[in-house]
Amino acid sequence: MLANFFATHSFSVVQFLLVGIGYLMPLPLAWAAFHLWHHYRQENFISGIKWILLEIQVPRDVDKTPAAMELIFTNAMYHQSMKGFWEQFIVGAPWMWFSLEIVSLDGQVHFFVRTPSRIRNLVETQIYGQYPQAKVIEVDDYVFHIPQFKKDGEWYMWGCEFTKKREDFLPIKTYKNFGDEMKTGVKEEFKIDPITPTIEFMGSMKKGQQLWMQIIIRQNIKMYHSHKTGGHINFYDASIEFIEGMLAPYIRTVKNDKDGDGPMDLRQMVGMPDFLKPAVTAVTDNMQLIHFDVGIRMVCLSKKDLISEDEFNNLRRDVRLIFRQFAQPGINEMWRVNATQFDAPWSDPTGLAMTKMKKRMLDYYRLRIMFHPPIQYAFDYPSVLNIFFPAYRPNIFVMSTQELATIFHFPGMVSETPSFKRIESKIAKPPSNLPL
Repeated sequence: MLANFFATHSFSVVQFLLVGIGYLMPLPLAWAAFHLWHHYRQENFISGIKWILLEIQVPRDVDKTPAAMELIFTNAMYHQSMKGFWEQFIVGAPWMWFSLEIVSLDGQVHFFVRTPSRIRNLVETQIYGQYPQAKVIEVDDYVFHIPQFKKDGEWYMWGCEFTKKREDFLPIKTYKNFGDEMKTGVKEEFKIDPITPTIEFMGSMKKGQQLWMQIIIRQNIKMYHSHKTGGHINFYDASIEFIEGMLAPYIRTVKNDKDGDGPMDLRQMVGMPDFLKPAVTAVTDNMQLIHFDVGIRMVCLSKKDLISEDEFNNLRRDVRLIFRQFAQPGINEMWRVNATQFDAPWSDPTGLAMTKMKKRMLDYYRLRIMFHPPIQYAFDYPSVLNIFFPAYRPNIFVMSTQELATIFHFPGMVSETPSFKRIESKIAKPPSNLPL
């Protein structure tokens, strides 16, 4: 019957393709509809979250190492959970995230933590548990004191994100790599605190200059492609594969014949070169820690009637080096990405793309958008389209609690920046009226 049908009907290749596409079209449409539904449910859930911005006023006598901040991250902000189909795709509940912020407003340095209101009590009690002489207060959000960016507005503005230059598994230089100088009990005058250069730089801002830095974190759920199974694996298993990949060129397989007529045994002999040992040790130590998905964003602003354009350009150039002290040559370092700039003038002849990028960067910072960007900006578009519709996905990478505590902790007395506000160490215990 089928042969008779084809004998009496003439079909071209184009017709066959059109019919095939017509039958297969429901598959990609269903895939797109499912993701749009998921995005809609998540946006609906996120819009109902109430956020609170807490300022931590640092005590004068901080004699603890950044390990105390590690405990705060672990106990207050690592909300490990498994979400089923109903909770994730029907309810739309995301994994909870927090924003750790170091901000310079006219040279005054502030520490902030932005948290969902329902977790406020947990965050406060954990901070007081490690820093009983600190003071935690709810404050207005500083980001809305600046108007939206306009090309001919009152403010210069530049922003960027930071990520790891190499793979997630390779850590940056942490406070433990600075040796005994960061141990508890060491006199303050002998300590080398890695966050001091950041605080000193932020404290040097002039009136009319602002520098905002946010470190947005959530529990580690990022998955990796397995070169062994072809599936997806977690951070720990991916770290093992990464180490095996580094060692693969230096592994020999030796065949061993027992008694001359027995089965052939395979024995692997590893001859790891000395230059590779620091990286392998770093990955091995790092994989044993608790990890967060992280996004780092930075925005610098200058008021045009107080700061010249040359001074602003010098500021944004300096910002690019703000994480330089955490670099480990040959292992990993922080790297600037998604900057609101173009490398050549012909990349944006009208200036419209630059304005859109700066507006979106400011909006992303204000709303602390990192893990759930608007769907139209959740894709990487071809370079040609970027001229008319500049878009990018926020850059997400992985950090351990040790790495996070290195770039965000309260400095000790080794940092004597005059514009860094401290409170006198006279609070004997946390407030008794903490919310229950």
